[in-house]
Amino acid sequence: MTPIPDALSRRAHEFTERRESFVRATVVRAQRPTSAHAGDTALVDAAGRIDGFVGGACVEASVRYYGLRQLAAREPLLLRVVPGEPSGVTEEGAVEVRNPCLSGGAVEIFLEPWHPSPRVVVVGATPVARALAAIGDDLGFDVELTETIAGPAGPRTDDAALIVASHGREEEPALEAALRAGVPYVALVASPTRGAAVLSSLNVDAEQRARVFNPAGLDLGGRTPGEIAVSVFAQLVAERARLRGAGLAAGEPVAAAPADGRANPEPPSAIDPVCGMTVAAVPSSLHSEFAGKLSYFCSPGCRAAFVAEPERFSLADTHAHSRATTVEH
Repeated sequence: MTPIPDALSRRAHEFTERRESFVRATVVRAQRPTSAHAGDTALVDAAGRIDGFVGGACVEASVRYYGLRQLAAREPLLLRVVPGEPSGVTEEGAVEVRNPCLSGGAVEIFLEPWHPSPRVVVVGATPVARALAAIGDDLGFDVELTETIAGPAGPRTDDAALIVASHGREEEPALEAALRAGVPYVALVASPTRGAAVLSSLNVDAEQRARVFNPAGLDLGGRTPGEIAVSVFAQLVAERARLRGAGLAAGEPVAAAPADGRANPEPPSAIDPVCGMTVAAVPSSLHSEFAGKLSYFCSPGCRAAFVAEPERFSLADTHAHSRATTVEH
């Protein structure tokens, strides 16, 4: 990523420290007349709130919608916002959207999602525990190596895994806490005999007890700490793939595939009843209520027009999709 202003840099640091996903939006090309310039940058959080500047309110509406979409898809995207009809030229990794509010010019914005590395808690101070921490880091996991689950090391629902490799220390409390938190992969490094004894002593129900992988890891015949660690992470990777295939979270915000088979998940959306733009139907978008129904808008101008004549635009809202033109590829 190229440098960004200090305020946004601090904001991005806050997101990463809190392990919150966000999208960095960077203007890579601006065609006059437009208020944005190449290099302008903004951050879009998971609620669709935008910090920074990449264009006027109408451009922000498109950045919010497609930013949320790419955050769910976990893929970057080049967003082209044009004042007239889209060209229809298809390119992989790009989308062109008509913005009826632009007076002229066009802008291209690169949307780059960031997600925290999946956290894996490894409990123990043994050679196997240290090998797990070393290999996990190399695999791109955020490994928390700890001898106790007290404090920040305690298992969380968004963890990818908790692996106990402590040879008798803190085993039961760690396993019980992980199972109750709903951690998707919970494993115990122990022999089958000792592992069975530990599992039988857990104060959890039979269904939760059956979720513990013991002995931890695939049966690769490993003997050294490094070999055992490889077998454990091989099993974790396979389990995460299985959960993703089932549309279940595995320690990361993985979205289930849409029912209609589209490659990119869609955020909640609505059609601006005034101009026909597709906008994100989230609280951070401009909105107004009339006759018990919320309408969402791309800009203060569209919202003001709706508030002045809500009956007129509420009727138009039923066929607004015919006015919104988007070419996606």
